[in-house]
Amino acid sequence: MIRKVKIMPRWIIFVLDLICGVFAIFATLLFKYTVVFVPISWPSLQELIISTLVINSLLFSFSRTFKGIVRYTGLQDALRVLLVASTSALAIYLQSYFLGFGATVTDGLPSLLFLYALFFFLFLLAYRVIVKYTFHFLRSYNQIKKNIVIYGAGQAGQATKRVLENERIGFSLLAFVDDDKRKDNKYMDGAPVITFEKFKETALHDAIHEVIIASFSLPPERKNELVDFCLNRDINVLTIPSYTLWTNGDFSAKQLKKVRIEDLLEREPIQIDNKQLLADVKGKRILVTGAAGSIGSELVRMLNRLSPASILLCDQAETPLHNIEVELSKSRNNNKVQLIPYLCDINNTARMEALFDRYQPHLIYHAAAYKHVPMMEINPEEAVKVNALGTQLLADLAIKYNVERFVMISTDKAVNPTNVMGASKRLAEMYVQSLSMTAKKTKFITTRFGNVLGSNGSVILRFREQIERGGPVTVTHPHIVRYFMTIPEACQLVLEAGSMANGGEIFVFDMGQPVKISDLAKKMIRLSGQVPNINISIQYTGLRPGEKLYEELLVDAENSIKTYHEKIMIAKIRITDPNAIIEGFQLLQTKLNQRDLDPFELVGVMKQLVPEFVSNNSEYEQLDTTKVVKLKMGN
Repeated sequence: MIRKVKIMPRWIIFVLDLICGVFAIFATLLFKYTVVFVPISWPSLQELIISTLVINSLLFSFSRTFKGIVRYTGLQDALRVLLVASTSALAIYLQSYFLGFGATVTDGLPSLLFLYALFFFLFLLAYRVIVKYTFHFLRSYNQIKKNIVIYGAGQAGQATKRVLENERIGFSLLAFVDDDKRKDNKYMDGAPVITFEKFKETALHDAIHEVIIASFSLPPERKNELVDFCLNRDINVLTIPSYTLWTNGDFSAKQLKKVRIEDLLEREPIQIDNKQLLADVKGKRILVTGAAGSIGSELVRMLNRLSPASILLCDQAETPLHNIEVELSKSRNNNKVQLIPYLCDINNTARMEALFDRYQPHLIYHAAAYKHVPMMEINPEEAVKVNALGTQLLADLAIKYNVERFVMISTDKAVNPTNVMGASKRLAEMYVQSLSMTAKKTKFITTRFGNVLGSNGSVILRFREQIERGGPVTVTHPHIVRYFMTIPEACQLVLEAGSMANGGEIFVFDMGQPVKISDLAKKMIRLSGQVPNINISIQYTGLRPGEKLYEELLVDAENSIKTYHEKIMIAKIRITDPNAIIEGFQLLQTKLNQRDLDPFELVGVMKQLVPEFVSNNSEYEQLDTTKVVKLKMGN
């Protein structure tokens, strides 16, 4: 039970501060006349008290010390009180010297100036501290206390402790933990500072209920190690809010949040050449397709900060497009970037031609695509129409209207594809790369990466929804693994790759270490405070059509070339005869125009165009031993 205690009225604080000033005079005089007894003139003492009350009233009104909430008294308040006490002592001396009020009592006051200021400061601070800890006692009376540890013995850690003292109260701080061994065995704000190794020893015999991560520079590896250790011992792990909130003084205990799986999958921040990007983007007209999607919208946000002349936000989803346009309009920076929402299907030839003719974009970031493997396995016509032929239309228009750079967002599933979606993206790559061989003014660039955290329809969002419903959490296979990257990280690398390109490259990104999806599900369940297969079950449903256990490794020494950025490589790709690509795309278009199109026939054409396309766990596997059409492919 937490007792509610009202805030002390300001007028009471004002009166108490005045009384402290009078007490400081008596304490100073008592000390003086204890050492050397001299009779006190009562009228002169009255003058001194009245003048002190007037001086301190003016000082308090100016400094507003009485407006602070006493129970939240901290270092800033103590410094303010010290300044007031010192100024009061100086003012009393000056008035007694020049005006003569209480002069007989203050004889020799210059030697006692420091003493009066000290007494006044101590009295002002003492009653504030008494009120503060009385309030804390009343708040914590009969309240169950949590044993907590704060990870981070820096400014953020100190701020976290102060916020907890002011707002939550029901806690006992056992220690600060810090990786800086120079702080080991020292004390900060009354609590010991220990290393992570000592923390693990402490957790074995002390009941720790909560660990609060109060560090903005904790390496991802250490964060994962800490969270795993705590989860194995049923210790709750929280993190402080963003750096911006903390530095703006808006940090409150209510903003402490549970660690999310995204926090644990993040990697070291990427360093990119912002000067080069700014030079490439500033003042340019930019088209972003799929601008309302996860990747497209983040690209738009990043580009908006680089001062382009305008950004064309092209998407067929009305509500998401409206949302991103409203978001950016509210946060529009001083360079007044023109935002143009363009509601359109990228396969609408007339609308796309009108867009290029009217706005004449300099740069294109092509993120519009269908991406869900099982859905495209059922609807191969749409995969070909949007992912392959939609890219063809945009690329042809880019050449026609002399676009400077065309950057296409591809996927790791285009590497040795086992499904229709991956094969359709590989077709798009092949067409774009073939144009780069003949295009004179337009640079064509392709970027490949794997799964992004938090994207629409991602496994993490699906797991989170299933956990909130109480389960079960569905995983297709116990051994399935995937690579993950954050949306901002992926978009930063896309922009950097587009900036460094000469044209014709397929850039691949270092995706880090693979993550076992079953382990991911278990960790998310434990982060929610539940126990896997006890509170929330995990069900294995079997691989979906076109799905494979392991995604292809994008980067290794045999299939990639290094660039100046350690996380961006250039893929070594088999070059296809441009004429064969054009012939193949014409055949795909012809097939799509058929009213009674057989999906098997369409997928068969895709397999001829992409020889490495071998279906997995799909009805189209039978086509891998059957040749539907004959096309001459180059090497």
